[in-house]
Amino acid sequence: MMDEMRNASPPRPPSPSERGEPTVSGWLQSSGSPLSEGEGGRGGEAKLAILLSGRGSNMLALAEAIKTGPLRGLAEVAVVFSNDPAAPGLEAAAALGLPTASLPSKGRKRAEFDQDVVAALQAYRPDYVVLAGYMRVLSPTFVRAFAGRIINIHPADTHQHQGLHAYEWAFDNHLPETKITVHLVDEGLDTGPILAQQVVNLEGADSLAEVQRRGLAVEHVLYAETLADLIKRNAAQPEGTSC
Repeated sequence: MMDEMRNASPPRPPSPSERGEPTVSGWLQSSGSPLSEGEGGRGGEAKLAILLSGRGSNMLALAEAIKTGPLRGLAEVAVVFSNDPAAPGLEAAAALGLPTASLPSKGRKRAEFDQDVVAALQAYRPDYVVLAGYMRVLSPTFVRAFAGRIINIHPADTHQHQGLHAYEWAFDNHLPETKITVHLVDEGLDTGPILAQQVVNLEGADSLAEVQRRGLAVEHVLYAETLADLIKRNAAQPEGTSC
């Protein structure tokens, strides 16, 4: 069925190479350009590829942290990428003047799609791949390409709940608190080494929307602070080693 959907697609637009974009076998859409060979961050900042699938609230918080917060002078956004070309987060990133790129994942096999995403992202030479509401389980192909450099934020204690719907899980189980977890990504589902956790008080949260509001307020601060600590820690280590 997936092959039939792909075969029924409309004609391919001009190739990425014709538009000066990274060349992959998908339908890459991008704005802004990858760094040219030899070009690095403005002051040696770590280059971030931020991946999202939806509105991008964590992406916006990270962008603000780069401008005025704990990531200032430490990081810059190399690209904001989405598996959904219509994701509102791409428009929000473009409004900030950030480079964006997308490849539609619908109807694609996971490993095949991830291979194309890896090729697209590598053109931007990111130091870190930052998952910010990226609603896909990464294949080993992807994880191995950026091993030790993929960071995710999960709205639960990863020892208690993995996968989707973590806020719904906390609300449905009437938890008095939950934890936001920032972790490195390995080939399991939310099983990578934990970098930081912070408790979210859910006392009196009488709706799912309120649970989400409280959780996101913590997410937006914790993610930037943890990423800043990771960048500084890795920068202080001898070349060729990482956390």
